[in-house]
Amino acid sequence: MTAPTRDFEAPAVTFDRRLYPPMVLGSILNPVNSSMMAVALVPIGVAFGAPATQTAWLVSALYLATSIGQPVTGRLVDIFGPRRVFLIGAAFTAAAGLIGALAPSLAALVVSRVLLGFGTCAGYPSAMNLIRREARRTGRESPAGPLAVLTVANQTIAVLGPTLGGVLLAWGGWRVVFSVNLPLALACAVLSWLFLPRDEPAEPGDGRRRLDLDLTGMGLFAATLVAALVFLMDLADPVWWQLLVAIAAGAGFWLWEWRRAAPFIDVRVLVGNRALLATYLRTFLSAVTAYMFLYGVTGWLQSGYGLTPVQAGLLLLPTFLAAVAVTALTGRREQVRGKLVVSAVCQLAAAGLLLVVDPSSPVWLLGLVAGLVGIPQGLANLANQNALYRQAVPERIASSAGLLRTFMYLGAIAAASVNGLALTHGGLHELAAAMAVAAAGFLVLVVADRSLAQPGGRP
Repeated sequence: MTAPTRDFEAPAVTFDRRLYPPMVLGSILNPVNSSMMAVALVPIGVAFGAPATQTAWLVSALYLATSIGQPVTGRLVDIFGPRRVFLIGAAFTAAAGLIGALAPSLAALVVSRVLLGFGTCAGYPSAMNLIRREARRTGRESPAGPLAVLTVANQTIAVLGPTLGGVLLAWGGWRVVFSVNLPLALACAVLSWLFLPRDEPAEPGDGRRRLDLDLTGMGLFAATLVAALVFLMDLADPVWWQLLVAIAAGAGFWLWEWRRAAPFIDVRVLVGNRALLATYLRTFLSAVTAYMFLYGVTGWLQSGYGLTPVQAGLLLLPTFLAAVAVTALTGRREQVRGKLVVSAVCQLAAAGLLLVVDPSSPVWLLGLVAGLVGIPQGLANLANQNALYRQAVPERIASSAGLLRTFMYLGAIAAASVNGLALTHGGLHELAAAMAVAAAGFLVLVVADRSLAQPGGRP
C-alpha cells in the first residue's frame, strides 16, 4: 500500500515591492507640481508685476501640456514599455526645474511649466502598465493593494502640495517651487534605472506597429485642446471663433480616429464601452469641484480672508488628512458605487457650507470645509481608478490611464475658467454655487450608471 501523495501549496506570488519607489515618486510629480502652484501664484505675480490673468497661464500651461501628454505618453508606454519613457520624462522634468529656477520673465516660467507638464506625464501611465504586468505575472486579476498605494500617492499628495508649497516659499521663495524638481527628477531616473524591468524587445515583424504612432491623431487631439483652452481662458469676453476652431479640430480628430486601423485613441471602443466613458465623465465633474476649491478658495483665503500663502497652505491640511484616512480605510475594497455616492454628497455639503462663509467666519468652519473636500479626494479618485482598471482594454491600460488623467485636468482647466468668472464678477458665494452645480451633476451621473452595481464597475 503506497502512502498518499501530499500536495504542497506553491508559495504565493506577490507584487514586486521594488517597483513601488519609482512608481510612486514618478506618479506624484505631476499632482504635486500642480498643487504647489496654488500658493505661489500671488508671489510670482508680485515679482514680475503681472496680474492674475497672466499668472493663470502658469496653471493652464501645465494642465494643457498634461492633458495632451498623458494619453500620448500612455500610448508610448503601451508600445515601447515604461522604462525608456520614464527616463525621458525625468530628463524633461529636470530641464523644466532648471529653467524655472533661473527664469528671467513670466514667459520663461510658462515655458518651464509646459516642459514640466510633458515630463511628468510618464509616471502615472507607466505605473498602471507595471501594475497590469504584475497582475499578469502573479495571476491576480485585481491587485487592489498596488492600486490603493498609487491612489494614496497621487491624489493625497495633490492636497498636500499647497502646504508643501507654502513651506518652500517661506524657506527660499517661489523659485524653490521650480528648482525642487531637479533632485526629484534625479531620484526618479536613478530609481527607474535600478528597479524598473527592461522593456520587452519587439516581436519579429513588429517594427511597423511600433512606429505607427498616429501622429496625425495626436496633432488633431492637441489642436482641439489648445483651441478649447484659449477660449476658456477668457470667458468674460469670449472669442467665439476659437470655440469653432476647437469644435472643427475635435470633429476632425473623431473622424480620423474612427477610420484608422491603429488609432491614437480608439474612439470606436470608447463609444462601445459606455462604462469607461462614464468613468471619464465622472472624473471630469469631480475634478471641476475639487480644483475650484484648490485654486479658487485658496486664492480667496489670501485675497478675501487675509491669510498668507503659508497659512492658506496649512489650512488645507484637513483635506490631506481626510484623503489619506479614507484611502487607507477603503483602499482594498473594490466597491465603486458607494464610494462615488459619498464623494458627491461630500462635495455638495462642502459647497453648501461655502455659501455661508464670509471674511468674518471662524477658521474652524473653513477647516471643516477643507476636511469635507478631502473625503472625495480619496474616495472618488480611488473608485474611478479601480473602475478604469476593470473597464479598459488590457493592451491599452497605459493610454487609457493617461486619458483618465486628461479628463481630470480638463476638469481643472474648466475650474480655472469658472474661478476667474466667479471671483471677478462676484466672490466666494458665486464660486460655491458653481461647485454645487458640478457636484450635483457628478451625483446624477453616479446614480444613473447601472454598470457600477457590479464589482469594480465592470461593464
